[in-house]
Amino acid sequence: MTTFKFSTFIAALLTLIAVPVLAQDSKLGPPTGTVRIQQVQVAFIGSGAAGGGKLTYRGHSYGITVGGLGFGGIGASRVTANGTVYGLTRLEDFAGAYAQIREGWAVGDAGRGRFWLRNAKGVTMKLTARRQGLQLSLGADGVLIGFK
Repeated sequence: MTTFKFSTFIAALLTLIAVPVLAQDSKLGPPTGTVRIQQVQVAFIGSGAAGGGKLTYRGHSYGITVGGLGFGGIGASRVTANGTVYGLTRLEDFAGAYAQIREGWAVGDAGRGRFWLRNAKGVTMKLTARRQGLQLSLGADGVLIGFK
């Protein structure tokens, strides 16, 4: 008899939502904004992150909050990520729940990584990160983004 594992279900769900972002880079369309996120990530099989940042959209800047829980990785790091927003046609479509896939590493002041986020309204973010700390990060998360 197969045992149902909630973590396996969540991993499969996040992968189904976020992997198309990786495979269809050319189908994202033109950039619609930029984002900068600063957060602290902690992981030991499970992971958590909290922080904030700034969305730039149609010539205006908006303060944002970012928090998430997921799985994958070990260690802790401070992350500064910058990237491009795609598919944002209304400001109110930005805030909400996102699926995220992440990878990266940090050893002291050296470190880097990448994040791909997508929400149910079709907003996609591709970010590159600079990491500081001691961490190996490879996993998927549920992330909540709000406005300050």
